[in-house]
Amino acid sequence: MLYWLMKNVLLGPLLKLLWPTKVVGAENIPETGGVILAGNHLAVADSFFMPLRVKRMVTFPAKSEYFTEPGIKGKLKKAFFTGVGQIPIDRSGGNAAQAALDTATRLVREGNLLGIYPEGTRSPDGRLYKGKTGVARIALESGGLVVPVAMIGTDKVNPIGSKMWRPMRLEIRFGKPLDFSRYEGLAGDRFIERSITDEIMYALMELSGQEYVDIYAAKAKELLAAEAAGVSPKVPAQPSALEADRVPQTKVG
Repeated sequence: MLYWLMKNVLLGPLLKLLWPTKVVGAENIPETGGVILAGNHLAVADSFFMPLRVKRMVTFPAKSEYFTEPGIKGKLKKAFFTGVGQIPIDRSGGNAAQAALDTATRLVREGNLLGIYPEGTRSPDGRLYKGKTGVARIALESGGLVVPVAMIGTDKVNPIGSKMWRPMRLEIRFGKPLDFSRYEGLAGDRFIERSITDEIMYALMELSGQEYVDIYAAKAKELLAAEAAGVSPKVPAQPSALEADRVPQTKVG
């Protein structure tokens, strides 16, 4: 399979050589069964470095644009992402997005390791942003455990807009598995799904040490663009991992 060829022969050895990585908590990933790796998202490089340090195959939902670009470059890109086990996700909403969530849920039910970024897009400034509830829906409908994953330093290797990657040391932290079986049968309840998502994001905040911002990353990008255009909107920041001491919870019963 192209995935293992890329990981062990064509690309993996070079990445390991140029970007030595400290890995913490790899033992927290179950050796078998459906698991969701929920990570912070600092750079495109995240999807290369994290699977490299995981024994099992990791499948990521990838934005559909990677599979639909025209021309020879587009065909090569589609072949690459398909070959390494990525699945396209349409972020425009509607039935296409639901189909992608259904596919992700099926993969976890079948015992696969699914990688997902709850923020939905890369952080524009290195902070951690509000998670989208798709990760909670997948966890509830698949019954899979959620392992939080914090990438440290990938935004320095591969800053937004950069075409070259800078060699440096990285760190990947895998947190303790989160079990949401107590909410079994409650998929579709938006309050439960928000509570689960917030719990996952809180775990990521503690693991990464990032400052948390209680708005979506996509909205933050809009605000930053407006500011660059001469407007000065305020982006409300929440306490950092060192300052916060609890996460909002929703109790059942």
